[in-house]
Amino acid sequence: MSPEKYFPLSITNDYSNIPEAVLSPTAPSLDPAIEGALLRVRLHARRRIAWLRKIWTDTGAYNGHNVHTEVDGYLHNADTPIAEWHWYAQADEVQEINEALATTMEKLKKDETSRLALLIRIFHLNDLETAVLHLCLAITVDPNLGRVFAYLNDHSGRAYATEELAARLFGYGRSQGLGATSPLLVWGLIVEHKNAYGEPARLECDPYLKNWLLGRNDLDTPLNYFAQKQPFRDPPSNWPVDETAGAIARLLDQARPPRIRVLVAGAEGSGRRTFCAGVAASLGLPLLSLDSDRIPETEWSNIFMRAQRYAYLQRSALLWYGAAVRERPWLRHIPAFQLQFLTSEVDEYLSPTEGFLDLRIDLPDLDSEQRRQLWLKLLPAAAQWPEAALDHLARRRQTTIGQIAAVAAYQVDSPEAAVEAIGLTERRRLGALAQRLTSDFQWDDLVISDWLRDSLEDFTFEARERTAIWEQPAARRLFPQGKGLLALFTGPPGTGKTMSAQVMANVLQLDLYRVDLSTIVSKYVGETSKNIERILSRAQRMDAILLFDEADALFGKRTDIKDAHDRFANTDTNYLLQAIEQFPGIAILASNRKTNIDAGFTRRLRYVMDFPKPDAGQRRQLWRRIAEELTGMERAAALDKDLIQLADLMELTGAQIKYALLSAVYMARREETSLGPSHLLRGLERELQKEGLGLNRQAQQILKRTI
Repeated sequence: MSPEKYFPLSITNDYSNIPEAVLSPTAPSLDPAIEGALLRVRLHARRRIAWLRKIWTDTGAYNGHNVHTEVDGYLHNADTPIAEWHWYAQADEVQEINEALATTMEKLKKDETSRLALLIRIFHLNDLETAVLHLCLAITVDPNLGRVFAYLNDHSGRAYATEELAARLFGYGRSQGLGATSPLLVWGLIVEHKNAYGEPARLECDPYLKNWLLGRNDLDTPLNYFAQKQPFRDPPSNWPVDETAGAIARLLDQARPPRIRVLVAGAEGSGRRTFCAGVAASLGLPLLSLDSDRIPETEWSNIFMRAQRYAYLQRSALLWYGAAVRERPWLRHIPAFQLQFLTSEVDEYLSPTEGFLDLRIDLPDLDSEQRRQLWLKLLPAAAQWPEAALDHLARRRQTTIGQIAAVAAYQVDSPEAAVEAIGLTERRRLGALAQRLTSDFQWDDLVISDWLRDSLEDFTFEARERTAIWEQPAARRLFPQGKGLLALFTGPPGTGKTMSAQVMANVLQLDLYRVDLSTIVSKYVGETSKNIERILSRAQRMDAILLFDEADALFGKRTDIKDAHDRFANTDTNYLLQAIEQFPGIAILASNRKTNIDAGFTRRLRYVMDFPKPDAGQRRQLWRRIAEELTGMERAAALDKDLIQLADLMELTGAQIKYALLSAVYMARREETSLGPSHLLRGLERELQKEGLGLNRQAQQILKRTI
């Protein structure tokens, strides 16, 4: 597609055909148009100086510089614009200058292809604004004119361009202000520096503008901190690059084409910016991307203006990424370039803005075959990995383009290293909102019933196969809201709910993040929902398991409405129940009391698992296993009779047994002796005291006989 057709270099849609060579980085450093502007200023300066010397001579102030006669000349108003221009028309000594000026102006008016002509047309500068631009550009190109300007200003300290100087040189009276709405000031083409009171402001050509007029295509210096030219790479086959470019082109083919904002939604690292670069390239445009989150709010107006100015001068589309761009205003007094891109998360939307037509593109996920090809393309060493390992990465992990590229940059040498690198790319997403749990627990570490073990293994199998299942169109059609894998774990504290989640995460090679819901519940209306939404939106594209601890704090039963607080609490609960149900990832809700969870929610869960306290046989296994781990097989065997007695007499949870043994081990080490029954007794008492309990009488009598 031709960029000239859809993106003319004019903020008012003037469809003029500007040669591409004008924007070429090989353009000469000082073209004839700039030479013409410089000559124009010099000729006007020569003529003005001739006039000043004439009136100074008439008043007797020129030779010898008689201050009195000079002041008299000012008081008698000898230097009037009307008298000056009458003299220009009649005086023989300036007719040659007049003819040179006429020739120069004719050439400047005929110029339609230079960057200077392009600038005037893009920003619709009138004659006065063009003259001021020429004046500022002239002293920028030839600093020696500073001495001439000081002479014309009749002040050695005013060796610069001013509005007053422009007005007198170019025939606009004594002074002609630009006004706050002048494109020169609105677009920062001219920088106005205020001086001390009574002193005229200094006008300078913007440095970026000067460099652009001289043929350079550098990035504007203030944009360097926030922007970069976005590269484009070959897109995946399921990306709608051509379709999107075609839709934009059809909109721009209208008699009055709209300004278009394209919102590209997708997960972090899904290639949103690369997609935008592809669409822009299809339209014949480069793309400049800007990180809005790095732009200070106090600098937003300036950076927004400079970005739009860059877009017009370089004929480049703009891409804004980061959350800030959706919260900050699109300045109405700065006509935006015809095409702007924005990126967002999947569940984020763009608020309408007057003057823009918004399009939304949901970037499709990679399928398993595309992920496989990307691994092989970006990390050729993966071709030597075991087929099962590569299959795991491609089919069972929802890695994005960005993640695969990041892992490839590490040059990992094994599938295990690749999995660890993927985790590193994801862990920063949740930040302080969740705690990452690590462990080496395996299935054999769980001491639970066979039924519960089977349920956990079913859940794990589904978690492993879910990506491949949901790539099938039939599954997506039948279960449009069913991509998430949710389970509810209920039971007393210490019965293995968290440990089971750790085992599954370890087996699946996924990170496990614990969200303590009791810490994010807010007394302020709506804040709790925002906290949960923030967690779910960031986690939904992560290959991770979320463990919501103390789930009844948020997913509890709805209450009868007695006051406004109850109504808002129920609103939060309703919202959260819906949000977690629609969460497309893997989540486990843990609660100490099943009866506290809203029944309408539990009915929609496919996995609800109860973790009871261990029975006597399970307690024996726990005492023996943990003792063997902490003290070794020999010492554990010596204590076996005592451990069996503790298991039979005290109804403890797995966590209580584990921490009782840990305390006992430390007590024995402090006494520099082997672990014995007395240490077990004291460790158990310490653990029970946490809940205000103690050993039952039978246990005390039996254990005391062993001390």
